Amino acid sequence: MPQIPIIMPQLGESIAEATIVNFLTQPGDAVKGDQDLLEVETNKATMNVASPCAGRIEKFSVHTGESYPVGAVLGYIEASQEEVERAGLDTVLPAGNGGEPKGKGYSQDEDTSTRRRTVKPTVRGLPVPAHAQGASYMSPRMKARMNDLGMHAADLSAVPGSGAAGRVTIQDFEKYIENLEQQKLSQASTMRVAVADAMRRSWTRPLATVGLPVSLDALFAHRRQSKPKAGPALYALRALAIALAENSAPAGRLVGNKIVHPQSIDLGFAVEAEDGVLVPVIRKVDQKKLSEIIEVYDSLIKLAHQRKLPVDATGGSIATITNFGTFGLQWATPIPLPEQTLVLGMGAGRKVPAWDEEKGQFVPVMEANFTLSFDHRVLDGGAAGRLLQRIASLINAPEQL
Repeated sequence: MPQIPIIMPQLGESIAEATIVNFLTQPGDAVKGDQDLLEVETNKATMNVASPCAGRIEKFSVHTGESYPVGAVLGYIEASQEEVERAGLDTVLPAGNGGEPKGKGYSQDEDTSTRRRTVKPTVRGLPVPAHAQGASYMSPRMKARMNDLGMHAADLSAVPGSGAAGRVTIQDFEKYIENLEQQKLSQASTMRVAVADAMRRSWTRPLATVGLPVSLDALFAHRRQSKPKAGPALYALRALAIALAENSAPAGRLVGNKIVHPQSIDLGFAVEAEDGVLVPVIRKVDQKKLSEIIEVYDSLIKLAHQRKLPVDATGGSIATITNFGTFGLQWATPIPLPEQTLVLGMGAGRKVPAWDEEKGQFVPVMEANFTLSFDHRVLDGGAAGRLLQRIASLINAPEQL
């Protein structure tokens, strides 16, 4: 009869492992689907691990008082083929050849203490992120079917699962596809698919946003006296470049346990194109005065609208500027590109009252909200706030740009 692995589930957001507290069943016991089998403890609560299907407990491969990671095999249930198919567990192996789902990388006979020693204790008050593979499970059959249709795991968010613990079975998936085909469908453009893929990869990271209202009076006064005239977003681009040249760590990328600092302050700026967004790049912005990059900036915007950007003006940027104020928006939370840690956003300018200490009264000022979205693994709120404050101070001293 097939053997079904009992998997340590994802017991909460950011929970990476749990400690075995008590066995609620014993080897040889007959169990029902979703019946509680073990009691486990995380750094947040005590919870139970349920049976993935009906059957008989063959064995447990874990010990009380020991911690195991999300996705670890805790034991095995012997079940009938009919029960396996009913529960949507269509990729388990029969008894005698490992009893593991394919691709796990270890056999049934492997000493589980070897895996147990690799689990690091959870830091109290600072949960350890869980590996993505432990948060959900898709069978090879499901993955192959999704690959055939060009779909990703994120596309399953709209599919209600009928399998054990809410798992989406292949039958659920096929029913979902059948319903989709009865609706109006249109082909997504190549650019739309590319943008979707970039945003999907970006969202695998913990992202956060801080915001700050910034006065634009000094910027507009400087712009009126300048020839040629730079747009507000170019002022922000140059301010970000100077701030990152002073301290490049906020634009670093986390690779393993090291921060990779940028070698050059190459910044991109978002340009709306047909059915998508392009991000032209200006190299070494910190080494060029504002007046020196106006012509390059304007030229790249025109080329982006024509979708004719040169190769050397794309990719490799460390941060992006986006002016969502052009759409009349005062506040937004843009998402950094997958290879970037930061994106600086500008909202629409508007007249607001501000207190003038010298005059002892409120006076009208032009103000816009600036937002900084960032990879929270690299930056915390304090560091992001200080970077945004520095950008604001440079916007208010445009002669330094």
